Formats: sequence, C-alpha cells, structure tokens
Amino acid sequence: MITPLIHHDLHFNSYGSYLRRRFGCRVSKVNVDGGFTCPNRDGAKGTGGCIYCDNSSFSPGGTVPAIPIETQMAEGMAYHRKRLGSEKFIIYFQKFTNTYAPVDRLHDLYSRALAHPEVVGISVGTRPDALGDDAVELLTDLARTSYVCVELGLQSMDDRILQRINRGHTLAEYLETVERLAGRGMEICTHLIHGFPGETHDDFLRTAQLMASLPMDSLKIHQLHAVKGTQLAQWYYEGRFIPLQHQQYVADICDFLELIPPTMTIQRLYGSAPQAIRVAPNWNLKNNQMWYSVVNELKRRGTWQGCKLADGGLHVSNL
Repeated sequence: MITPLIHHDLHFNSYGSYLRRRFGCRVSKVNVDGGFTCPNRDGAKGTGGCIYCDNSSFSPGGTVPAIPIETQMAEGMAYHRKRLGSEKFIIYFQKFTNTYAPVDRLHDLYSRALAHPEVVGISVGTRPDALGDDAVELLTDLARTSYVCVELGLQSMDDRILQRINRGHTLAEYLETVERLAGRGMEICTHLIHGFPGETHDDFLRTAQLMASLPMDSLKIHQLHAVKGTQLAQWYYEGRFIPLQHQQYVADICDFLELIPPTMTIQRLYGSAPQAIRVAPNWNLKNNQMWYSVVNELKRRGTWQGCKLADGGLHVSNL
C-alpha cells in the first residue's frame, strides 16, 4: 500500500512536512519562556528536577522571564522568517512545565500567543502529572479554533528509571493522561530519551511498541546527554553513566522507527547542548548532520518508518 506520509528522501514522516501539508506553507515553531517551574523542583513532587536538566541553561534570568512573550515571539518569528522563509508560526511553550499554573494564567499566556495574526497554534510542553481538568478543558476549547499540540514528557516507560532520574511521575500517570487528552481535537506528542543506565536495546523497542499502541500524533526522541552542573554529569565522571556511541544510537533509532506507524510524525531525533556546558557524549554533530545519519542508515537498509509493523507497513512515496 502506498502513502504520501512517508517522505521519499527521509524515509519517515517528518513533522515539518506534515505542517506544510496541513497549513500550505512553511511553519516554524517559536520557543517562548512563560516563567513556569516544575512539580519536581518546587517540592510538590520533589526538588532538584530531573538529573539531566540544567536549570541555568533553560532560564539564565530565573524562572520568571523578564521579556514579555510578545517580544519573545517577535524576535523568534523574525529569525525564522529570515533563516527559513517561514510564513506561519506555532508558539512553543517549552521551558519547564507549561501547564503548572492557575488556569487563568494559562488562558492569558495562550490567548496572547494565539492573538498574533501569523500564529496558527500553540505547542505546550508539560508533564503527565501536571495537567488538571481545568487545563485540559482550556486546551480543548482552544483546539476548536486553533492548532494545539500537548507535548508530554515521558522519557522512559520503565518506572525504575523514572524514579532513578527523579522524574516524579509513573508510566501509569502518563497513560492515564494520554487517555484524558485523546479525542479532544488536540494533538499529542511524547518526548522520549534513549540511553539511560539500565535501559537495553529491547527495552527501547518495547517503548516503540507502546507508542504504536497509543493515540499518538508525534514523537520527539533524543539521546541522553550530560551537561555541566547536573547529577548526570557527576554520574558520568563516576563511571555510572556510559553514553551510547553515535553508531549505536543511529541503529537503535532506525530499529525504533521501523516499528512506528507512518501516521505519527517525527519532530526530533537528536538533542544537543551548547559546547560550553556539554559533558558527554561529544559527537560534535549539528542537528541536520544527525538527522541525515538516521536517514542514510534507513536508506542503506532499504527500510522506512512502519515497515516492520504487523501489517507489513507502508511503502515510501513521493510527496
């Protein structure tokens, strides 16, 4: 069976291609800082945050941004217009947990973002344990007239790993939240990290099978990497965290993609940190170089996203 979803050059369903199909032009995501924190930082679930999270690299000026989101939006949109020729934008509330506030504050921030005439929607990064019913209803209401994507940080489906990395939530909470969000007109994206100590290749592929079974619209995946000042960096220095090698990571990602339905878009396959704070791994690859490491491996194999699903998957088609 032929599908136009799988990009013929990439061998997977890229999010950028999906946005172009949906909106008829180039659409870019613009990151803004809404001044949030996390329940595993402020004591509600724990303190210190996840072991790999570098607070200062996220918000050098503190958790409350000094710059209004309208100014942040304008600067980000100008950058993407010049660099990529983008015509429309999705405002991405990225840093920390962007539903972790009273619903009136959420409504104010989201509405201000959507008020711009060149903004087609919002993407909201959050956690499974920080989405109250009032926030879900707000997002549902906004999704009736605008594009809304909720980005849920799962990171690992193994509760032992989630506890070890100080996530503060469980797989069961994630699954319950996905169920609450499904069918409400908004898209759901899951964030995953590969390479945790104790995680095997088979564990990672079981995660792919879990994602394939859920009403998921898109995925973000990146390798576990340590930055200065984090507990994970200390684990690296102590020999408790051994990063994946580049070739192994690429092979694992391709194995993963082969088990993911072609209907799911892929937003990210690689994460990086500024060289000044990067500890390990130090692959020294730009995002597009890592992207094409995966593409070239899929081409070498002659495989594509979803090709190993039970129904035989779908073949690559020109867009």
